[in-house]
Amino acid sequence: MKYYVSLLFLLLYVTSCTTSKDEVVVYTSVDQVFSEPVLRDFEKETGIHVKAVYDTEETKSTGVLNRLIAEKDNPQCDVFWSGDPIRTLVLKNKNISIAYASKMADDIPDSYKDPESYWIGFSARARVLLYNKSFDLPVPESILDLTKNIYKGNVALANPLFGTTTFHIAALFTTLGDVQAKAFLDNLKKNDVIIAGSNGDVKKQVLQGTVFCGITDTDDAFEALKESRDVGIVFLDQDGMGSLIIPNTLNVIRKAPHLENGKKLIDYLLRKETEAKLAISCAQMPLHKGVKTPQNIPSLDRIKPMHISYDKTARKLEKLQYYLKEWLEN
Repeated sequence: MKYYVSLLFLLLYVTSCTTSKDEVVVYTSVDQVFSEPVLRDFEKETGIHVKAVYDTEETKSTGVLNRLIAEKDNPQCDVFWSGDPIRTLVLKNKNISIAYASKMADDIPDSYKDPESYWIGFSARARVLLYNKSFDLPVPESILDLTKNIYKGNVALANPLFGTTTFHIAALFTTLGDVQAKAFLDNLKKNDVIIAGSNGDVKKQVLQGTVFCGITDTDDAFEALKESRDVGIVFLDQDGMGSLIIPNTLNVIRKAPHLENGKKLIDYLLRKETEAKLAISCAQMPLHKGVKTPQNIPSLDRIKPMHISYDKTARKLEKLQYYLKEWLEN
């Protein structure tokens, strides 16, 4: 009897070890509806089981980021797949990630990669203006136009404490400087800006005609175009500071439990085939050259980008948290 009990425990131990070796853990702030199919394709192709932790729309990027910070001394995650580079850089600055230079990113422009290989960008979105054509109002050409009195109470912005809105505001601070950026936000508040729950909520309010326009990401904006002919989009500041480009980013967590599988997942996500899938599913713009995309997806070559230092913007984001909370509440 003791023999069979011992054998049973041995089999359970071997099984658990095998399962552990054949898995990878990824935390992601990318919408589950878009990221999960890609992760399942990786699972099917490699046989490596994917354990994924997803952010919610309301706490986008902050939920899994805070979890990674809390787990710094006892990491449970192998790969962080972020919807923007800022949170990835927070991990680098807190010594939570390690460098990994994937060969799959050799032809991705250097501006979308960390010079020390702590993060790699792929499949980008941009911040755009979504507007409702049924309003008899001129379409803004610059984000700074949104403080004009003619748009009073008719502009929506997602909660600036979360997601790409925080990134966008931090980028404005690094581009315009603290004085002009604070004046812009104060003027938005005086102009009765509508604070939406998320970028998706911005899209919804513009579609319903609750507001004339709102700042959101291209994935939400292109979904709105599919849903209604009464909306349009604008890449703002094409004659000035340019539009903010937001690449997805990947990095490896320090002391990752499944390091080699984590690297395999990153190599897979950086393939042109993955960028093609994301272009179809959520209108993201490839960073690799020569990726076949739907006709409605604009090329980054035709968009004037906002030239920013992602590292400088990440550091600015951390400093802005208290200010943005105060701005939101007052």
